[in-house]
Amino acid sequence: MTRVLRLAIIVMFISPASLSPAGELTPQQQKMKECNAEAGAKGYIGDAQQKFMSACLSAKATESKGAPTQDKMKTCGKDANAKGLKGNERKQFMQACLSSK
Repeated sequence: MTRVLRLAIIVMFISPASLSPAGELTPQQQKMKECNAEAGAKGYIGDAQQKFMSACLSAKATESKGAPTQDKMKTCGKDANAKGLKGNERKQFMQACLSSK
């Protein structure tokens, strides 16, 4: 069996106890569901489906990996540099900046 097929089977048989308290899907399960639905809609089967699923899941993982947090860190870092902060002052500024919304 292919890795994707094995993963799909595992996702299908996940016990309800492992789902989040409200019965919602985890982010990983949601990505798998979305990619699988898209592959089905496009009529992919076999190797084509496996390649599509790999690409789709990789793209979705890259999209969801804390990009906003990284952007915020860059912005806060630039602000700290512009203010010439160092040491504990910089650390305190960064904590306050990153915790603000």
